[in-house]
Amino acid sequence: MKYSPIADEHGFYGDFGGAFIPEMLRKNVEELKNAFLYYSSEPEFIAEFKALLADYVGRPTPLYYSKNLSEKLQAGIYLKREDLNHTGAHKVNNTIGQILLAKRMGKKRIIAETGAGQHGVATATVCALMGLECIVYMGAIDIERQKPNVGRMKMLGAEVRAAESGSKTLKDATNEAIRDWLANVDDTFYIIGSVVGPDPYPEMVAYFQSVISDEIKKQLLEKTGKENPDMVVACVGGGSNAAGAFYHFIDSDVQLIAAEAAGRGVDSGQSAATSVLGTIGVIHGSQTLLMQTKDGQIVEPYSISAGLDYPGIGPMHAHLIHSKRVQSIAITDNEALSAGLSFSRLEGIIPALETSHAIAALERLDIQGKTVVLNLSGRGDKDLSTYLKHL
Repeated sequence: MKYSPIADEHGFYGDFGGAFIPEMLRKNVEELKNAFLYYSSEPEFIAEFKALLADYVGRPTPLYYSKNLSEKLQAGIYLKREDLNHTGAHKVNNTIGQILLAKRMGKKRIIAETGAGQHGVATATVCALMGLECIVYMGAIDIERQKPNVGRMKMLGAEVRAAESGSKTLKDATNEAIRDWLANVDDTFYIIGSVVGPDPYPEMVAYFQSVISDEIKKQLLEKTGKENPDMVVACVGGGSNAAGAFYHFIDSDVQLIAAEAAGRGVDSGQSAATSVLGTIGVIHGSQTLLMQTKDGQIVEPYSISAGLDYPGIGPMHAHLIHSKRVQSIAITDNEALSAGLSFSRLEGIIPALETSHAIAALERLDIQGKTVVLNLSGRGDKDLSTYLKHL
């Protein structure tokens, strides 16, 4: 996994990115960037990362030909089964990489933010593996709607702290994690779960997740004789699973589709469709597309999916969407629920609500006769109570 940067030396993707941080964090962020740039090409680090992905996480994940869905939509649809990873989602790819960096940097205390809980579970998992203290910040509302994952984090030894401010969701959990980091700069490593935050986080998380598209190319070549599909589809909140799925296809003619959360409708006032509703602003240390008022106040996002309930988007995705390299499609709660329930009965796979947004996007796309890879980013165990309310 040779590191191939997409951002410039200052962490910008066109107009988006950078490191807009308090001065007291600058030393830590620069230390992290230097460590990442060094270890991402250091053979021993790469070997340990790959070994853990293989023997602990269970990679490579299958690229499964979705026969029933392909017949229904008259296309060749392949599912990248990130739901079959240890912990049940793609998030663990990144936490493995970052925990290895933390160990090499001598950090003893790990903090993280989480929305749907999968990143929190993945962080708690690797902290248990490495014997490090783990504190996970989670919005109070998300704690209620993602109780199974809260229980898993606690069982793994993590302390889960509720964010009670704002909308009490992912944005607010991130705010609390940053406050913690500011108060504990010397011994604390902040494992960010998506391609958001100050440089180098967006590039670093994308790199650790790029194993997804690396495997897709190899697996598709074996199955079809071609490395590249016609289209790759993934859901986007902050955007880590999409960054991983898109990474090795950005410099190609493969269509890249980002499915984001329209909530109750793009024009309803209860949405998280950042690429439609967002304007350029700064959130959590980077300049990106952000849902905000004319005077720069953040507009509270809404989605039935805790993992997509974020008012911004990763700067890499903001650049790719702004430059028309990626097409974004806003999917409502009802469309995602319907797609998830239908897919479960069609393929015998219960997807995470986040993934259901990507599945729903297939109905909006011209895919007849095309080879399509859909990144099945996580399993739906955590969302069963929500699905069952809508049966």
